Amino acid sequence: MNIFNLKIWVHYYVALLKRLGAVRFSLILAAAIMTADFLLQILLAYYFNEPLDIVIVYRSFILGLLITPWAVYFLTVVVGDLEDARQNLDDTVVKLQVLLKNDQQKTEALEREIIEHHKSQSKVEQAAILLRSFIDTSPDLFFHRDLKGCFVSCNKAMELLTGKTEKQLIGLTPFDIFPEAYANEVVQRDERVQDSQKEQIHEHWLHYPNGRKAYFEVRALPLYSSQKTCVGIIGFGRDITERKKNEEFLEKASRDKTTFISTISHELRTPLNGIVGLSRMLLDEPLSSEQIKLLKTIHISAITLGNIFNDIVDLDKLDRRRLNLVSNHIDMFDFMSDLKSLAFIQSEQKGLALRFEQSSLLPHYIDADDTRLRQVLWNLISNAVKFTMQGSVTIRCFCTRKEGTQDQLHFEVQDSGIGIPADQLEKIFAMYYQVEGNTHATGTGIGLAVSSQIVQAMGGKLSVSSELGQGSIFKLSLPMDCSDKEAKPITVLATLPTLSILLVEDIELNIIVATSLLEKSGHQVDSATNGKQALQKVASKQYQLILMDIQLPDMDGYQVTQQLRQRYGDNLPPIVALTANVFTDKQKFIDQGMDDALGKPLGAESLNAMIKRLFVSTETTDALLPYKAQNTIESLFDEVMLTELFDFLPTSVMLANLALFEKMMQDYLQVLDSNVIAKDKNGIASEAHKIKGAAGSVGLKRIQELAQKIQSPDLPAWWDNIDDWVELIKSHYKSDVALLKKWIVAHGK
Repeated sequence: MNIFNLKIWVHYYVALLKRLGAVRFSLILAAAIMTADFLLQILLAYYFNEPLDIVIVYRSFILGLLITPWAVYFLTVVVGDLEDARQNLDDTVVKLQVLLKNDQQKTEALEREIIEHHKSQSKVEQAAILLRSFIDTSPDLFFHRDLKGCFVSCNKAMELLTGKTEKQLIGLTPFDIFPEAYANEVVQRDERVQDSQKEQIHEHWLHYPNGRKAYFEVRALPLYSSQKTCVGIIGFGRDITERKKNEEFLEKASRDKTTFISTISHELRTPLNGIVGLSRMLLDEPLSSEQIKLLKTIHISAITLGNIFNDIVDLDKLDRRRLNLVSNHIDMFDFMSDLKSLAFIQSEQKGLALRFEQSSLLPHYIDADDTRLRQVLWNLISNAVKFTMQGSVTIRCFCTRKEGTQDQLHFEVQDSGIGIPADQLEKIFAMYYQVEGNTHATGTGIGLAVSSQIVQAMGGKLSVSSELGQGSIFKLSLPMDCSDKEAKPITVLATLPTLSILLVEDIELNIIVATSLLEKSGHQVDSATNGKQALQKVASKQYQLILMDIQLPDMDGYQVTQQLRQRYGDNLPPIVALTANVFTDKQKFIDQGMDDALGKPLGAESLNAMIKRLFVSTETTDALLPYKAQNTIESLFDEVMLTELFDFLPTSVMLANLALFEKMMQDYLQVLDSNVIAKDKNGIASEAHKIKGAAGSVGLKRIQELAQKIQSPDLPAWWDNIDDWVELIKSHYKSDVALLKKWIVAHGK
């Protein structure tokens, strides 16, 4: 310990003052001062050799008494201040220690919070990356637009659809990437989302940059901020093209059903046509009244069965929206006579009274589809007779005219039969519906439903009123010009030649009916019941026309025709297909090697029209010149153009062009398919135009002609045939390309 360290002595002094108190410390201090002064006087006297004076002692004592209070006071004040300062310092230190401890705790908490924040932020970033990856890898569209309609973000699927990156899309509006019509729909839909704060769903065909279309279900939803206010639109789009394809599959199933119906129609109509034809021919013969009555029963039964066939066929056509109506110039006198004859035959069998009433003058001629109108009226009359056990059937026909409105032609069929309950009147025109509790007659339940839809297609209305047990009244109204019209001039056919005809048909009944019709027209007819006989007959005799049934027992008509073409080439007469298939396009038979096609049963009008087409020329009177079959190669390729190309293009280049065409066709057909599924006429026509141009440039004539049809929506029944034409291109283009390659190699230089 250093005794000269003033700081130490100060600490002792302060500690002693605090321990002894001010009084005791003052006394001790005074004594110490006086003692120190006395000792100092002694030392001075001794040092200077002077005697010690008592006055000096008193003076030291008085000095100590005077100095000590002031010194003690001063030191006490100083020590008090120092003590206060020390206490404050201690308090401050304590506070600082507390603050330091709190700061350490806060620092630790802050550090933990920072660590947790970093962890949370890392998780958020990972979740954001995962969400973005999920959105980008999703095949569904995702997009975000602000309230101004500008794109804010999107996913990869949206980039593929628009052909733009996300950065390029940001700031663009729907008008910058979609067609104007669809962009307007999008903007209006976004406004509805903002106004209603509800999801909006729609379906639409969207276009990829390569022209392919995809059918999307798009959902638009409001995007909310943390304050629960709408700040934008988010959307999701799902490709549901496969669902559309499934719908097309169902349509194909419907077409398969049509094929089935046509096949059944062929099998059932064949004997039915024989019954109708032979009974009609027998009615022209001299018979007894009883025989005529029985024969009329057979005849009308066959006609009724034919009407059921018509209902089935029309039901299928109505289901596919392919019912075609024609407009004929109808002689009302002949039409009403036929109607009376039918009604009389049916009512006579049941002993019912038949009445015809005409409350106004009828026009001499009307323009309507007489077949469909007759079918509907026959159905109504047949039902009236069927459900009337006794009493009468009344048929009324009249016209109504009102200024400023379309004239109306009305038919009413009233019976006194069993009637229809009031609660079932609205159901009577439903498909397959039959009146409950009816035990008098049965039926298919489709006649009235089909009739109602036919009348609607004709622009008219079919209604019913009835009272149970009192009968029913069916009312048919059609918009019609009821003013008198002059008869349209009848076109006189040119004089037709009489021909030597080979009829290839396996059903004896059909042979009898067709032979009778042909011989009445002056033709000489031979028949063959199978393909082998047909080949033998053609080999032994020269015919001027061959009527070829398609369904034969040993081979089909196409195979027979193919063998004839191979044997005789251009020396064959025209071969005309006979078919009972009411749905088949005539072009199908021509593509299979036939020259024309006729429906069964044969009719004089259609037969004469075919003979005129094939044998009567406006440029020559010689109708029996040898028939020249169309060259197959010429129908597939543009041989003239290809020959010209050989003058300046080597074979290798032409083959390379053909290979390029084959490669491009895959993309063309994919886009064409998407347009067909989308029912986009403009898109179909545009893609078909590309195919036509590409096929024409390499000389594929058949593909070019098919594409020309597909790109021409103005053609009659264009939409009905579009599927068939596309399928023909798909089925033919590869084989045509293969044949053309061989032809180019064989004829190239």
